[in-house]
Amino acid sequence: MAMNDTLAAMLSHLRHCDALGRRECIVKPVSKLSLEIFKILQDKRYIGSFEVIEDGKGGHVIIQLIGRINNCGVVKPRFSVKKGDFVRFEKRYLPAKDFGMLFVSTSKGVLTHEAAFKEGVGGKLLAYCY
Repeated sequence: MAMNDTLAAMLSHLRHCDALGRRECIVKPVSKLSLEIFKILQDKRYIGSFEVIEDGKGGHVIIQLIGRINNCGVVKPRFSVKKGDFVRFEKRYLPAKDFGMLFVSTSKGVLTHEAAFKEGVGGKLLAYCY
């Protein structure tokens, strides 16, 4: 059976492994979008290092968890966001101001909502993490 939303499956598996206290999480299949989100999560220190293993069947990623993820998930439907509307969605999906981040797919790549605001671009909301 085909997987409908790989991003949702990846984030929910990541959240469950972190909630169980595991130090390592294996996510498969992997996509370019999920790799961009992993890079942002690593830069913001929500996860440790990650390693991509290409096996010819979609590949998989081994992620080192450090126990910093409280909640993460996808935004459905993928709302279009203008450059000035980030505050509205920050109130809706994040528990407090300046706590956590929204992932936005922009013309400049996948960015956090703070970086997209600084760049002055809008896009589609993908996910949240705090």
